[in-house]
Amino acid sequence: MSGATLSAPDVVQAYKSRLAMWVFLASELMFFGPVFLAYAIGRFHHPEAFATGSRLTDVALGTTNTMVLLSSSAAIALAVEYAHAGAQQGARRLLRLTLFLGGVFLAIKGYEYANDLREGLFPNADFRTAAAGGLEGVRLFFFVYFVATGMHAVHMMVGLSLVSYMLVTGSHNPGTPWARRLEIVGLYWHFVDAVWVFLFPVLYLAGRAS
Repeated sequence: MSGATLSAPDVVQAYKSRLAMWVFLASELMFFGPVFLAYAIGRFHHPEAFATGSRLTDVALGTTNTMVLLSSSAAIALAVEYAHAGAQQGARRLLRLTLFLGGVFLAIKGYEYANDLREGLFPNADFRTAAAGGLEGVRLFFFVYFVATGMHAVHMMVGLSLVSYMLVTGSHNPGTPWARRLEIVGLYWHFVDAVWVFLFPVLYLAGRAS
């Protein structure tokens, strides 16, 4: 933490900022909550089809992306600590690493989407698969898969924009207010990563474990 002593108003503002972000993140669950509910209902009614759909996902790419996101969370967490300690250059280097890892995640996801489209797994009228489990059930799985991962990718792009903004402003306005804002951005980034930690097992691993 910073060696500087925060005044009482600064402490109050810091708590208000954290509370506002937690409220915002709770509201963000409204976007993902229905998706997880749809998955649960679909898996209950079409267990074999959902297991089949899960086995059709690329678990190697999913695992790689999980490792990339966990690394990015560690990077931005360290950046926050560096910022509070007044080590602005170190914090900015770690933010650049976070941006790089976020970009790698989206590139891998884009490559995975391209493979899915080439294999006819996009859930439209041209959806095709020879796997067992019922065509409509597997198509429902991939509808949930594309909605969930697409929403997550959009949130990741928002996170990248926020980190980019912090990099730009950090070079002009370093100090405690910047570190506090970075902490809030870090909370958002961890939220996006946490959503993926839930998506990865239900979309990539559940069918392989059954």
